[in-house]
Amino acid sequence: MAKDVIIACDFDSKEKTLAFLDKFTGKKPFVKIGMELFYAEGPEIVKEIKARGHKIFLDLKLHDIPNTVKKSMAVLSRLDVDMTNLHAGGTINMMKAALEGLVRPDGTRPILIAVTQLTSTDQESMTNDLLIEKPIDQVVMHYAKNSMDAGLDGVVCSPLEAGKVKGVCGNNFITVTPGVRFADGEVGDQKRVTTPAKARELGSDYIVVGRPITAASDPVGAYERCVKEFLGC
Repeated sequence: MAKDVIIACDFDSKEKTLAFLDKFTGKKPFVKIGMELFYAEGPEIVKEIKARGHKIFLDLKLHDIPNTVKKSMAVLSRLDVDMTNLHAGGTINMMKAALEGLVRPDGTRPILIAVTQLTSTDQESMTNDLLIEKPIDQVVMHYAKNSMDAGLDGVVCSPLEAGKVKGVCGNNFITVTPGVRFADGEVGDQKRVTTPAKARELGSDYIVVGRPITAASDPVGAYERCVKEFLGC
């Protein structure tokens, strides 16, 4: 299974995003477009970055009634993104509807993954804020199993949970893991984190890395370091 580093382009404008991507001369890194950039610039920024030759993970985390999600996924699929996602907490029926909407007329579709629990969530906040009293590992595995049963390709999870997800859902079930930081870097607002090398050992297929690359004094160098540590080459 292919592994890759996805750069989280969490910028608030087209100008900042393209200026950042212009630094990668001769390289076309896989990029994540999240809510901030998509809400600022709309579908056109997706089309422009795709036209530049980048693979795109459109990270909008849909969560609504099944019919609304199905129709929304049909719209997003037409943007020719490579990966998109939703919240596993939206139920199996919602995930199945999303998958139906995502399939293009020619039978192709982007990779569809589900968010289990955000990496900013820990046991205390899950118990106190969400009233979910089960252990967080058990909840993540349950959501992952539901995602697999719905026909999805994988989940977003903490790298600390990637190996366990593989154990429950099989080695072909994709794990996309944010919460990755360099050993000598800042953790920020993430709570369940690890390094690129450790993420590889734990079973991550894709790691999503934002500020350690985008806020670095040398973003290209930070990206190359991340690729080297994660892919081991």
